[in-house]
Amino acid sequence: MQFLYLAPIGLVQTLLDGSVELINPMAASLLIPVSSTGLLDNLFKALGEVAPELPALVAKFDQPSGRVIDALRVPLPAPTATEANRFLSLSIIKLDSNRLIATLADATLEVQREQEGLARQVRKAARLDNLTQMPNRAAVRDVIQQAIDKPAAGNGWESAVIFINCDRFNHINDSLGQAAGDELLGMMAERLNSALRNHNRSNPGSDTQSLAARFGGDEFVILLGDLVHGDDVHTIAQRLLAVLGQPYGIRAHQVHCRVSMGIVLRPQMGSSADAVLQDASIAMAEAKRAGGDRYIVFEPKMQERARRRSGIETDLRQAIIDEELFVVYQPVVGLASRAGEAGVDKLAGVEALVRWHHPVRGPLLPAEFIGIAEECGLIGKLGDHVLRTACSHFVGWKTTLGTRAPRLLAVNLSRSQLSQPGFVDSVREILAGTGMVPEQLQLEVTESLAAQDEAVRARLQELKSLGLTLALDDFGTGYSSLASLHLLPVDVIKIDRSFVNEAVTSAHHRVLIEATVWVAQSLGMATVAEGIETPQQLAVVRTLGCEKGQGYLFSRPLTEEKLITWLMQSEPLESDLAVI
Repeated sequence: MQFLYLAPIGLVQTLLDGSVELINPMAASLLIPVSSTGLLDNLFKALGEVAPELPALVAKFDQPSGRVIDALRVPLPAPTATEANRFLSLSIIKLDSNRLIATLADATLEVQREQEGLARQVRKAARLDNLTQMPNRAAVRDVIQQAIDKPAAGNGWESAVIFINCDRFNHINDSLGQAAGDELLGMMAERLNSALRNHNRSNPGSDTQSLAARFGGDEFVILLGDLVHGDDVHTIAQRLLAVLGQPYGIRAHQVHCRVSMGIVLRPQMGSSADAVLQDASIAMAEAKRAGGDRYIVFEPKMQERARRRSGIETDLRQAIIDEELFVVYQPVVGLASRAGEAGVDKLAGVEALVRWHHPVRGPLLPAEFIGIAEECGLIGKLGDHVLRTACSHFVGWKTTLGTRAPRLLAVNLSRSQLSQPGFVDSVREILAGTGMVPEQLQLEVTESLAAQDEAVRARLQELKSLGLTLALDDFGTGYSSLASLHLLPVDVIKIDRSFVNEAVTSAHHRVLIEATVWVAQSLGMATVAEGIETPQQLAVVRTLGCEKGQGYLFSRPLTEEKLITWLMQSEPLESDLAVI
């Protein structure tokens, strides 16, 4: 009895129906605030409002003895609206076929500690990236803000922010699957963390340790802390390019994933982490547009270029809706003319080129908006518009011009179009919708694009199956070689203008053109010399065996109306060669 009354926990002995036989003072003090009647003659009734399931749990336990309930958390109503809820911990043991013994304890503090621990875990999880277990966007933003708010060191180089984006990550996802892409990101995270651990060990007394975080998607952000010298950031950036550029072993594949990086140094940092991250992202985009696999340090003038690009993107979306984009055509002539070697065949073909008459900026060349269209996902709509318009015009010329109509239409393709789901079906629909004969359509891809990987070549084969022809544009500037031409699914080789420009004075370039023509002919491919601007260049490429030519010597790009006039003339007039 002394133990019963002095025990620091509540003890209650009852019959199977909950009728109380013995109860100690601690149990009474815990149960009286819960019991609606204030009576403690039955445990189940006293807890009826907060734990009505007790009688059923006891009745369901059919063993002669044993633990019926273990540490059940029973929430108790708060005494007042401003106080927190309290909790009882209840355990019930069946002593024999007739009796139960219950233990009760105040579990309020224990529950509060558990809830606080869980809240800490939730807050920590909210600042970690699930895939890489690196700090996430929110975490790195706070760390960068702390670095900004810290007083600047005397040399002004105590920190830098690096924004990293993978080059061609979507291609890896498309070719190997998203799981492989996730595995690649995890391996990249490990390399970044390893590189920064080495950097931090070299600066043991640093107040601001370097940190790597996953910003989202295939983007990472690094805060470099306490750089000793200004040039250290360049050394570290070059090391990161080398480390991340090493091949990754993913399943049975050796995957190469190079990166583009933008860097903001402390002197260029604004007052907020968001502004710093935006500037670093702008510099990264500059690195990507420069070809990738490099880093670029942010300069304030980049902001103006970024604003201009953003404005062009907004205007371009509206331009597609308002049909401000139009198509011009540059003639492609036959160099072995039916009229004799001295002339040219003006009806060989035309190349369709897109132009944009901006309502404020005036005429814009493709170099000013095609890259933006690719980056913001508008290239599909733009490309379809150009192809459909050009095919419609070409079919119309067959009706109106008869034998004076061009025999071939050439249209350029970009990587984004080839990667676009359903692109081949879109081309098939345009051919059918415009009445374009597939054999009279030539789609052109750059040499570097055609030579990149099997996925691109497979898509090109799908296009060829429609009956159209494919041309390799700008040959001599990309990754392929004469020895690998037979691997590419193309019908026409377009020799880059840089070779044609040098052909008159450089024997080396003449040999290269002649070799290209010879290999192309041996493979059953036609050749076109691009960028012919002088009679001397024309004479050289004709002598070297090029079948067709294109350039300002014959005509600049023309609107549809001026092209028709040019085609109807026996020879092009200088006044017709207007720049569009």
